[in-house]
Amino acid sequence: MNKKLFLDDIRQPKDACHLVQDWARLYFHEEWDVVKTHREFVSWIKRHGVPTHVSFDHDLADVHYEVDFQDWDIYTADQLGVEETGLDSAKFLVDYCDNNGFDLPKYQVHSANPVGRRNIKSYLDNAKKHLNL
Repeated sequence: MNKKLFLDDIRQPKDACHLVQDWARLYFHEEWDVVKTHREFVSWIKRHGVPTHVSFDHDLADVHYEVDFQDWDIYTADQLGVEETGLDSAKFLVDYCDNNGFDLPKYQVHSANPVGRRNIKSYLDNAKKHLNL
C-alpha cells in the first residue's frame, strides 16, 4: 500500500509546504488522504491499515462548552471541550503498530503549535527508538 495520511482540521497538504520544508515536495506533488479529527484518523487506520506516510497537526477543532463546575461528572470529554489532538492520534498509531507487529510509517508534524509539534515528534521518536517500531 502506498497511501499517505494527512491529519488536519483546516489545512490541505499543499498548505503545509511552508511549515515542513523537507516534505514540501510530498505535500505538493503526492496524493494524500485527508482526515480532520482523531476519530477519523482511527477509523481510517482501522479500515486501510498503516499508511506509508503520516503528517500530523496538533490542534484539531477544539470546542469549548460552558458548564457548571458541579456538573462535570455528567458530561463527556467532548462536551467539556477536552480536545482530542494529534498527540492522541500519534499514541493510537504507536499502539496500533506495536500491537499488530507493524513498523511506524514515515512521519512528520506540520503543526503551527510549537509545543504540540514538539510533543508529537518526541513521542513518535521515543516510540520508534524504544519499541523498535
